[in-house]
Amino acid sequence: MINSNLKEDYFISRISNSLAMDMVINNHYLKRKAPCSFAFGLYEKNADKSGLFILDKLVGVVCYGTPSSAPLRMGICGKEEKNNVIELTRLWIEDSTPQYAESFLIGNTIRKIDKEIVVSFAEISAGHVGTVYQATNFFYTGLSAKRSNWRIKGRDTHGQTIADKYTSSQLKDLIGDNFYLEDRPRKHRYVFFNAPRKRKKKLISKLKYNLKPYPKNSAA
Repeated sequence: MINSNLKEDYFISRISNSLAMDMVINNHYLKRKAPCSFAFGLYEKNADKSGLFILDKLVGVVCYGTPSSAPLRMGICGKEEKNNVIELTRLWIEDSTPQYAESFLIGNTIRKIDKEIVVSFAEISAGHVGTVYQATNFFYTGLSAKRSNWRIKGRDTHGQTIADKYTSSQLKDLIGDNFYLEDRPRKHRYVFFNAPRKRKKKLISKLKYNLKPYPKNSAA
């Protein structure tokens, strides 16, 4: 049940991708950009009274973007639906917001997206099980696939960033043997079908993963 204070004291508005990424980099625990085609902000009404004017305060951000991984897009409902997939890539809410603020933000933005298949992941390594996705009626489809990332010794560069720029032979030419493969932490995978009932039933029939009970703790 959504806290009544959310509806009375907060509102949601679409925001620029650049503003969303600034908020994500400064506040989200991953501290890095993500694919972003749609971004929405949660605002507290009349929150900032420090200046001459009473201003609304941005206290939350949700971003949706096309997944960079083609196998991920095709792996959910097959090749036919690969261009119908978008990922909820970032979600940040200020700790001071009322209970259910995350669900409020997702629930009031996800149907504004122009794709029918929305996927998102909960980071097991960060102790997350995807409680907010459970609260907003995503389907749980188990763990992400076992994969590896390229890592460069002494650098905190994201593995996907390296893979997007270089092949292994190019890396070897650039930095010698100063790189290695590291197992990628697995994540809880959630899928939401943003479609009317009949179409939703059709998409569920195409789903390549088995539906599973929601996880209740951070154990895989």
